Amino acid sequence: MGGLGTTEIVIIAVVALILFGPSKIPEFAKQCGRAMNMFKKGLKEGIDDDDAPKKDDEPSKKP
Repeated sequence: MGGLGTTEIVIIAVVALILFGPSKIPEFAKQCGRAMNMFKKGLKEGIDDDDAPKKDDEPSKKP
């Protein structure tokens, strides 16, 4: 219960092929790959930024 089996994956792939056509599937997969890479890069940069000292720690000068 809850997991995707081989049959379900094949059905989803066939439906996607019928809906989008064979030329759009590789483009969609390429865009998904780019989005995942950008997401991972953003997460890594966010973690790196958390490790860096913050500039807000300096006392503020009020005029």
